[in-house]
Amino acid sequence: MPQQQPLVTTTLGPVLGTWQDHSARFLGIPYAKPPVGDLRFAAPEAPESWIEPLDAGAYGPTAQRRTFGDGPTIIPEPSIPGEGVLNVNVFTPNPTPDAALPVLVWIHGGGFIAGSAASPWYDGTAFNRDGVVVVSLGYRIGIEGFLHLDGAPDNRGVLDWIAALRWVRDNIAAFGGDPAKVTIAGQSAGGGAVQTLMATPSAHDLFRGAISVSGAVMEPQSRADGVAVAELFTARTGVPATTAALRDLPDDEILRLQDLVMAPEPGAAALPGLLLAPFADGGLIPEQVPAAFRNGSATAAPLMLGATHHEFNAAAEFTMPDAPIEAARGMLGALGLAPEGIDAYLALHEGATPAQVMGQALTDSLFRASSVAIAEARAARGLPTWLYAFEWLSASPMFGGKAFHCVDLPFAFDLLAAEGAETATGPGAPQKLADAMHGAWVAFIRDLDPGAQWPRYTREHRDTMIWDTTPHTATDPLAAEREIWSTHRTPTA
Repeated sequence: MPQQQPLVTTTLGPVLGTWQDHSARFLGIPYAKPPVGDLRFAAPEAPESWIEPLDAGAYGPTAQRRTFGDGPTIIPEPSIPGEGVLNVNVFTPNPTPDAALPVLVWIHGGGFIAGSAASPWYDGTAFNRDGVVVVSLGYRIGIEGFLHLDGAPDNRGVLDWIAALRWVRDNIAAFGGDPAKVTIAGQSAGGGAVQTLMATPSAHDLFRGAISVSGAVMEPQSRADGVAVAELFTARTGVPATTAALRDLPDDEILRLQDLVMAPEPGAAALPGLLLAPFADGGLIPEQVPAAFRNGSATAAPLMLGATHHEFNAAAEFTMPDAPIEAARGMLGALGLAPEGIDAYLALHEGATPAQVMGQALTDSLFRASSVAIAEARAARGLPTWLYAFEWLSASPMFGGKAFHCVDLPFAFDLLAAEGAETATGPGAPQKLADAMHGAWVAFIRDLDPGAQWPRYTREHRDTMIWDTTPHTATDPLAAEREIWSTHRTPTA
């Protein structure tokens, strides 16, 4: 292992990293000024330059001040205090200029209100081993990133993603990456971020490929919906949705106000399910993301996408185990299915309890059906698209017997031994599956094609990769779900 600390010169100044497992890591590099004071709700601004080497040996501050929900998260997501949350982490096998390696830029999930780029699940060591540079980025979340405010630009979190991608464009060659070979990827809200960037014209020249893992976007997603959330914020908190009212509030108070606006309340069903998330502001994001894919205005860049079989099933099964069939019908109707679609969905899941139906419906509407809809829209235009379904069933005591939200990430990153991974997968997770998934990702990032073993998704064949103990492709395995959700659901965008 090299003994000398790796030193790279960026456009702003030199950064000093560390070596680990033949991977050079440069952590917490600022790509924008700390978003505090007058910059708290402003567009990101480039940092001041520096002369002495910046110590990049530890992760920088995170926008997350607390983890998602009340209990432990599936993904280990450290919250690191500090103001400079707009930072990137770079993992590279060859920190020398002009090595021209392909680049993966990772956007973390967390429902757009949580998450951390400092997770050990996003370590780039395995990708470095296979000749890929990895960049993970931090961005503003929650109120600071996504609430419509008078006196502030909309979609500040999206502006952060774009600023980080511009930093990659201008600097990644010094770390051994090729700025012309950037693939953006993310999971959950991060997958929604990928979809959003594909529908954001000013981002299109900053990447050449995309991977959306269990991607979720806010629906409905119009500017009017974003404004309605701001009005709800004021109604529930008594605080004006303005930069002047919020700029100087401490983090704890911002989080308290965030809890108030996000609290479930009867009568708010007409609002989007994700209250604090990117929305079509008519400028940066010209139109709602689902519509951009349907009408072809989203970028034609190669796309790999899909979801796990049981993403959010546990949410209903654990909280409403004794729900009656009327509750299942009510949820299916609330998710947009017409009466005949409700009947078809219940018939498809004959023998399941109402709670199981509700859990699967939540997963299908948010993740599986939306992924298929994007694949269908792109296939209609002949755009290079690869669809997958993650079907491997975890043996974890937490969610044993299910392919649940997040469990696919240790396989894709080839990090089955990472902190917390066995808690999610259970013992004996198949390395064969990790080899196959990770290999497909590496091939896609390198070649914009995951390989001959995984054909493109087309209207003629609808080939879909099934990620299971023995990975294989299947022809149109989601045909029934596609028919129900595309034929009997009212589009929201």
